[in-house]
Amino acid sequence: MSASVLLDTSFLITLTNASRPRHAVAVQYYRYMLQNNVTMWFSAIVASEFGIKQSLTDLPLGNFRPLNFNVPHGQKAALIWNQLNTRDSSDSRHVVRDDVKLIAQASHEDIAFILTEDGNTLYKYCERLREAGHIQTRAIKLMDGFDANALNEDGQAGIVFPQMPSESET
Repeated sequence: MSASVLLDTSFLITLTNASRPRHAVAVQYYRYMLQNNVTMWFSAIVASEFGIKQSLTDLPLGNFRPLNFNVPHGQKAALIWNQLNTRDSSDSRHVVRDDVKLIAQASHEDIAFILTEDGNTLYKYCERLREAGHIQTRAIKLMDGFDANALNEDGQAGIVFPQMPSESET
């Protein structure tokens, strides 16, 4: 099975706006996914959020697979909402609800990753649910920089070898 990614609204905003600090990282992930045939899913929920401030025609829609939000996704979202038990008091309820819906879609559709710039809610709740064993989907946040290994479905990161001292240093 090849990797698949659900694209969060914050990722797409950053991808289309060159003035955002992590634009280059978003472009690197986008190009990598295109070059490596990673399926990019575009949720109807993301379409509604993105469309509030920007036209959907600004997006390369032909490279995305559309994903409607249906009854099974709604049922999974309710289950996940209840599994969270509590949300952090500083997090806006409506933002968390949309994030939970995206997490539910990805989980229900067996989408391996959610690519996001949102480390404050979507990433946090996705990882909390994954670590508790409720979902398998992993979140990747742009603030960590580009790492092609982040898209390894087995979670294996790249191997970093320590630099060995040169002969003159020994």
